[in-house]
Amino acid sequence: MVPILLVLLLALILFGAGFAVKILWWIALAVLVIWLLGFFVRGTSAAGGRGRWYRW
Repeated sequence: MVPILLVLLLALILFGAGFAVKILWWIALAVLVIWLLGFFVRGTSAAGGRGRWYRW
């Protein structure tokens, strides 16, 4: 009985980890898209050059 419970627990942990990794991939993709949009849509500075779109 204990080995069956251990296998089920391991399967549950691996499923949870796989789901979390999939969510992290989607978050990384969304951040990449936002970064690229900010890179291409940044404004111009007073000197006429392209300025930074971020503050730091």
